[in-house]
Amino acid sequence: MATHDLAMRARDLVRIHDAVLSGSAPPERPRAVVARSWSRVISLGVDPDGRNGRDPLTPADVDERRRTSRLALVIDEIRELLLSAADASNYLVVVTDADGIVLWRSGSPRVKRQADGLGFTEGALWTEGAVGTNAIGTALAEAAPVQLFSAEHFENAQVPWYCTASPIHDPIDGSLLGIVDVSGPALTLHPAIEALVTASVRLAEARLWRHHEERLEQLRRTAEPLLSGANGPLLVVDDHGWVAAHQGVAVRDRVEAPQADRALAVPGLGLCLPERLRGGWLIRPSSDRVLAAVLDLGTSPATLEVRGGDAPWRVALTPRHAELLTAIAAAGPRGMSAGQLSAALYGDGERQVTVRAEISRLRRVLGALLATNPYRLGDGVTLTVVDPLTR
Repeated sequence: MATHDLAMRARDLVRIHDAVLSGSAPPERPRAVVARSWSRVISLGVDPDGRNGRDPLTPADVDERRRTSRLALVIDEIRELLLSAADASNYLVVVTDADGIVLWRSGSPRVKRQADGLGFTEGALWTEGAVGTNAIGTALAEAAPVQLFSAEHFENAQVPWYCTASPIHDPIDGSLLGIVDVSGPALTLHPAIEALVTASVRLAEARLWRHHEERLEQLRRTAEPLLSGANGPLLVVDDHGWVAAHQGVAVRDRVEAPQADRALAVPGLGLCLPERLRGGWLIRPSSDRVLAAVLDLGTSPATLEVRGGDAPWRVALTPRHAELLTAIAAAGPRGMSAGQLSAALYGDGERQVTVRAEISRLRRVLGALLATNPYRLGDGVTLTVVDPLTR
């Protein structure tokens, strides 16, 4: 779009912005993504004429966030691609974390100075709740790429800007890592910016995946002495459950992410207690393929001790979770439905949603010790309930 056309569109958007915020009928409706965002920020009490929350983190806090962010592995690739474009002298490349805090900012010194005046600096929180409708915050809220131009921003101070942002995810587990954004003076918007941002995100995610494969290869080499001396089936996986090596069992690329002191059910291996390795986990069947658990209701809180691996482990349970586990154990192999558990715990079958939510929380603690459909102890699990009141 030519500069003249951009200027005309900016004037139209200012009229829409002013009409909506004054309660008048706008000459045309704002785009749906903009209308949704304006509705959110109005409900949050953001002031379109004010300087809303911009207090940046300290440089030390920013450095700590950078150090722990996986985006540090790919920030150079992101900047290299986006700053190599012919019109890079007119914009900034900004990368935030998943909280919307600006961690890196590169680009035109002239545009940097303009951004400084806006408070758009490293360490600033750039969410909708902090600074109103903007591509970074709105991309976080919508979980989707967003491009905003001129008065599609909510704050009047941001009207002279455009911004194009896209979420970037960790290909290993799908988690949101942050936002990649290109921002600059509104009348310098180039039609290729959106495609450039999309390309940078794809490049970064591909590089993260290559880094993941390199880590798996490193874990595989670390585990080689263990594999050569081990008997029986086993897996070596990373913290996300991706398989680096396997022996005596055919597996897919990934199993459930292991956790310390949490039983894991693996097809072909049965019930396992993961063992920590440097950089990953060793997963093999418990020594006798049986886990013996003891639920002690006489302690406060109730404790569950699980035996069957190299060492027993214990976990504290809430009173409700201890009650659930006791009822499930009493049902035996046939298990219980959500309705039956509701009746046992609450006296009627109307609390099934509550029961399912509690079971979900309990399974996050106990893993494969509990099976579903119906709710029952997992295969290979025995449970003894010790209740001082019944002695």
